[in-house]
Amino acid sequence: MMNRENDRRMTYGNGYKYETHLHTSETSACAVSSAGDMVRAYADAGYTGIVVTDHFFNGNTCVPPHLPWETRVDLFCRGFENAREEGEKIGLKVFFGWEYGYYQTDFLTYGLDREFLLENPDVLKWSLDEYSEVVHSLGGFITHAHPFREAFYIDAIRLFPNLVDAVEVINASHTDPAFNRKAKKYAEENGLIEMSGSDAHSTKPMLGGGIVSETKFETIEDLIAGVRGRAAYGLLGETPPPKHWRK
Repeated sequence: MMNRENDRRMTYGNGYKYETHLHTSETSACAVSSAGDMVRAYADAGYTGIVVTDHFFNGNTCVPPHLPWETRVDLFCRGFENAREEGEKIGLKVFFGWEYGYYQTDFLTYGLDREFLLENPDVLKWSLDEYSEVVHSLGGFITHAHPFREAFYIDAIRLFPNLVDAVEVINASHTDPAFNRKAKKYAEENGLIEMSGSDAHSTKPMLGGGIVSETKFETIEDLIAGVRGRAAYGLLGETPPPKHWRK
């Protein structure tokens, strides 16, 4: 019987696979696997790159809140930096991002860096509108992660179609397919870019989410441009391939 990995390669051809949503035990309190273990597992699974999206300070972070801001930023970046170091050794691209929290509503943020965090110690005081405006003014990209997830820690579904670029329409960690179906409908109704991610917290099991592209992304800016321009990319976990995937 053909396994899922072989089936995915047949579906999407010889594209480059990128994980868009994962956590490390160095920085996310809910994560099990270390950055190094994550990198090696994704390389073994045939991925070209990953975006490390650990929980930010307003989410389930390991970073104590009482420390000086610079120390907090240093600790927050540790998961990414460990992943990048291991990625450089074995040839896996590792990009920086984070999962920003707002009243149990989460937003994957790409395109900003450690210097941005150091220069903005008041970021946790911003409204969500302010956060979105600043991120976009600097060329950043925001994906609403798992917008219709139902869990004990989520007291309400909150949607902000005017503040985000994309919707995570496939979250591979979901066991209830209705969450993803609702997310896809929401993205279609609002003309938002569709994304897929594993929301990985451990290497076991490997969930198989992310995107696959005809183009190799060398930087996070390349990935943002490719997705924002709706270039030829597909969503891992989606069969058949989406209509914007070119053969």
